[in-house]
Amino acid sequence: MSGGGEGEGTTLEFTPTWVVAAVCTVIVGISLAVERLIHYTGKYLKNKNQKPLYEALQKVKEELMLLGFISLLLTVFQARIVKICVPPGTMQHLLPCSLSAHGAPEVSSHHRRLFAEEGAGAAYCAAKNKVPLLSLEALHHLHIFIFVLAIVHVTFSVLTVVFGGAKIRQWKHWEDSIAKDNYDTQNVLKNKVTNVHQHEFIRKRFSGLGKSSFILSWLHSFFKQFYGSVTKSDYGALRLGFIMTHCRGNLKFNFHKYMIRALEDDFKVVVGISWYLWVFVIIFLLLNINGWHTYFWIAFIPFVLLIAIGTKLEHVISQLAHEVAEKHVAIEGDLVVQPSDNHFWFHRPHFVLFLIHFILFQNAFEIAFFFWIWVQYGFDSCIMGQVRYIIPRLIIGVFIQVVCSYSTLPLYALVTQMGTHFKKSIFDEHVQVGLVGWAQKAKRNKGLKATHGGSTQPGSTQAVSSHGGSTQGGSAQVGIQMGGIGQKEAAPAAPEVQPAKGS
Repeated sequence: MSGGGEGEGTTLEFTPTWVVAAVCTVIVGISLAVERLIHYTGKYLKNKNQKPLYEALQKVKEELMLLGFISLLLTVFQARIVKICVPPGTMQHLLPCSLSAHGAPEVSSHHRRLFAEEGAGAAYCAAKNKVPLLSLEALHHLHIFIFVLAIVHVTFSVLTVVFGGAKIRQWKHWEDSIAKDNYDTQNVLKNKVTNVHQHEFIRKRFSGLGKSSFILSWLHSFFKQFYGSVTKSDYGALRLGFIMTHCRGNLKFNFHKYMIRALEDDFKVVVGISWYLWVFVIIFLLLNINGWHTYFWIAFIPFVLLIAIGTKLEHVISQLAHEVAEKHVAIEGDLVVQPSDNHFWFHRPHFVLFLIHFILFQNAFEIAFFFWIWVQYGFDSCIMGQVRYIIPRLIIGVFIQVVCSYSTLPLYALVTQMGTHFKKSIFDEHVQVGLVGWAQKAKRNKGLKATHGGSTQPGSTQAVSSHGGSTQGGSAQVGIQMGGIGQKEAAPAAPEVQPAKGS
């Protein structure tokens, strides 16, 4: 074993110290640089009050920690794994590449010669006329693939949200334009009569053919996602429907800002790799058998899902228009759509996010697998497959990335606000102001109570005692009542719009 053993190479005992020190310096330096970069990025996001993005960064750190743990397990147990011996015949089934197709000799002699260079593990199995379950080289390649997959997934998720967010930010001028209209609940809504069928939103989304337009409506939704998926009339109608449902007394509520915060809040879900996604990876690795072209057929799964999601979200907008147009000819005030969970799959708008998460991961998996094979084994590798299967995969991958960024994700950000319930991101803007006001009012009432010996006005005492007794547990309730989701005391609701809400 002098010199570290012939089969296993030179050990640290006989490696120059300057080599060990140099390699350690590079590895430790890169690791510390990445750690510091993540740390200062987190501090920057916290200082900018970007809590959703900060939580997304924490997800990335969790993924890196998971990768580190996987790396540790593979390193620690690799000596034991290569000493798991199996009969040579076991290793000739379910192969990604055919041994005979590449001029490989008899399986047993092939594996003996291949693993004779693998050190003690291969020699240990060869002595039993068996072969290792997994060679050191294959273990190393698997290790690299898992790392590449996680990095590509995080990168693609960030790019998707960045480009999708850029598309959504283009709608800001619509929000500003609507805000400049300077709504007045006493004058505008009372004196205005809207001809429903002449409204731009209805004209573009309502076919007027009733039930016979079912197929045409879905076809229109299918093609609509690829061109002008959201127009100003769509945005204005959905914005007003959200406001009149969840914050009726605040017509100047910044819906665009809320939508951006909600998307950032969802980003931390998209950027993570959940357990069911790892299950998908394992299933794919199991089915990646020579001649099945699994890597090709599996590329159509995210493609079909993406088209289905885009079509469904466009159809939700059309359904909202149909509900109003079929029940009203003219209404007092502006046209108001009625948000509802019934428009979404399984009555759960959040289910769309789950599908987008799977699509992004699946697409990242396809791209990561392609580049990993290309770098590790070469473009002519049997795992890579034939060119007629490679090119469609790449085209589908680019298509999914572009459409998801510029169409599906913005549609998701807007249309999923049309559920029955709002997202918690709504609290970040105007509820906090109400909570501060409530806290100051509670202090004043407490001071009055102490001054007058507990004989304050019944109304104020009731208000403070009902909420002030449990500030932490009841803060959400206080926010809803006082923070301006309705701001009903400041601006009374306009009953003239109520018929449209019930449509």
